[in-house]
Amino acid sequence: MPSIETLRGIGLDTATKLGRIGIHSIEDLLFHFPYRYQDRTQVRPLNELVPYQEAMTKGIVKSVALVYRKKRMMLVTIEDEDHGATMLLRFFHFSQAQCSSLKKGQELLCFGEVRRGGRQLEMIHPEYRVVHPNRPFPMERGFVPIYPTTEGLMQQGLRRLTQNALEWLDATDHDLEELLPAEWLSQEKLPALKESIRYIHRPPADADIDLLSSGGHPARQRLALEELLAHTLSVKRRRTRLRKQKALALNGGQRLFARLQASLPFQLTAAQQRAIKQIDNDIVQQAPMMRLLQGDVGSGKTLVSVYPMLKAVEAGYQAAIMVPTEVLAQQHYHNLRGWLQPLGIIVALVIGKLKAGDRRQTLHLIRTGEAGVVVGTHAMFQEKVDFNKLAFIVVDEQHRFGVHQRLALRQKGEQSDYAPHQLIMTATPIPRSLAMTMYADLDCSVIDEMPAGRLPVTTVVMPDNKRRAIIDRVYAACKNGQQTYWICPLVEESESLACRTVEETYQVLAQAMPGIKLAYIHGRLKLAEKQAIIQAFRAGELRLLISTTVIEVGVDVPNANLMVIENAERFGLAQLHQLRGRIGRGNEQANCVLMYRSPLSSRAHWRLNVMRENNDGFAIAEKDLQLRGPGEMHGTRQTGDMRYKVANLVQDIGLLKKAHQLADPLLSGNTTVCEKLINRWLGDNIEYSEV
Repeated sequence: MPSIETLRGIGLDTATKLGRIGIHSIEDLLFHFPYRYQDRTQVRPLNELVPYQEAMTKGIVKSVALVYRKKRMMLVTIEDEDHGATMLLRFFHFSQAQCSSLKKGQELLCFGEVRRGGRQLEMIHPEYRVVHPNRPFPMERGFVPIYPTTEGLMQQGLRRLTQNALEWLDATDHDLEELLPAEWLSQEKLPALKESIRYIHRPPADADIDLLSSGGHPARQRLALEELLAHTLSVKRRRTRLRKQKALALNGGQRLFARLQASLPFQLTAAQQRAIKQIDNDIVQQAPMMRLLQGDVGSGKTLVSVYPMLKAVEAGYQAAIMVPTEVLAQQHYHNLRGWLQPLGIIVALVIGKLKAGDRRQTLHLIRTGEAGVVVGTHAMFQEKVDFNKLAFIVVDEQHRFGVHQRLALRQKGEQSDYAPHQLIMTATPIPRSLAMTMYADLDCSVIDEMPAGRLPVTTVVMPDNKRRAIIDRVYAACKNGQQTYWICPLVEESESLACRTVEETYQVLAQAMPGIKLAYIHGRLKLAEKQAIIQAFRAGELRLLISTTVIEVGVDVPNANLMVIENAERFGLAQLHQLRGRIGRGNEQANCVLMYRSPLSSRAHWRLNVMRENNDGFAIAEKDLQLRGPGEMHGTRQTGDMRYKVANLVQDIGLLKKAHQLADPLLSGNTTVCEKLINRWLGDNIEYSEV
């Protein structure tokens, strides 16, 4: 397919911007689909506008004013003279020429989201054009596509370029290659590729836009099926290649784990025992284990992961566990050393902020094999970290790592043609539809049982005008011997502002709670300070810990049974569930207060209700998938793991099952078509499919 620079209207600068979103050829542009549509099929009178909906409307300019409040603004009032309705157009970014060009008495055609203003409806930064008599309609009509884009690449420009690509396709003698067999399309009653692409980019004015947006239209289903098939093929191919590698069979005894079990003050749950048995069946094979271990926060995943680590050590090899944060690394190091040191096993810690002398000693222990188990962050796969015989790897909270990071650690264990066994752990439960795609190359174990005596956390939702009552409740609990977390959000994506908020909250609560020992923690504290504060809280010396989400994972304090989350509406479902998982880890009733600031958006209201009504992480994960989609939910928009151009895993579970049925015959019978499908849909992400 020709390079994107051969298309009319594209110079070097535009080609560079398109490259940032994975568009390098004309086919890439044709497969860059809109994610929604603006309905510009009709012009609605001002008196029929509905708040929080996008609409096209028109009116006569009654006034244009510059005002200087917190920000300089241009305010334009338009009126529908037939009905007497008015609306305010509010602009924060505008030029003097733009301001001068708007005159009283002009008719404006506007498109934007309608909002409630102080006294009337308003639009903020609407798209607008002046209506001139006897001139063509001044704005795009119909269902206007909105595309994923990048800085410097405007929607109007993208629509113009996709139109040029569609015209190029119509003008050429060849169609895009059909990669789905004709009998499949006929059987599923799906249209041809070229027809589907045109319909998605430019739906006609009489299109059923609700059917198209909900995923039910045949044009969209045809493209979604092909995309899901491409992803399924890539994952199945990766699984096949991984299974061809050799691994060291860890088929020794279970003496070390038996000694550990005998020292524990509790029994393993049936779910933990089941997961251990599944892992054991894998690691005695000479093919590398690739297993996903799912379990809610506090379900005991770490102890399950210790079983294969001990089998590796007992067989004379090393095991490593990689975690995303230094706080979590310290937590695992603390727990593992407590469990394994009595067994004569040296546990090493590799993080970025080790002192030079400690680092030299740690690297020596790893290189010589004296350290049987190594705990670390991404610092563990730096060049200077050389393992002696790494046979088993655990990746905890795996969705926080990028593809290249996971690959780099695996390569640390690849020596003499042997690959390490891998256990991927997550406390963010993965819905079945997501697991069928992202983790189809992994076998799956689920810990669906909490330790005996564990009570579900009671969650309440309260407005922040009840702050005084909440503080009094926390004060009483702390005086009664309970320990409490008080969580502050990240403010406007600024770590420095978040730190200030934590410190300010500390001052307020310290004054309101005389006699209570409290401290604060955030990401900018030095590691030694964070360790000292967490250790003091764990030891019961502190009653109240004010924190950012730095404690989201890794802090395990069984006596902490109360949590207050400020501005809970700022957090996503997965993060709220992770935070709430820090409490209720003992046998006492735990309570979580989600404090919000009014007014709540409909999405925020929905999220808080989901948290109030659910303790099951899998149920919350399903809701999260419905709301955000797979890429955002698992952080993969940043890591490049999985980006769907048209498919939707919530809507397309039936198509996903069909893709799995179609994949195996293709893999065994037509590898050329498989390669073309994967190249067409994964593009820049092909390297991910090989990891």
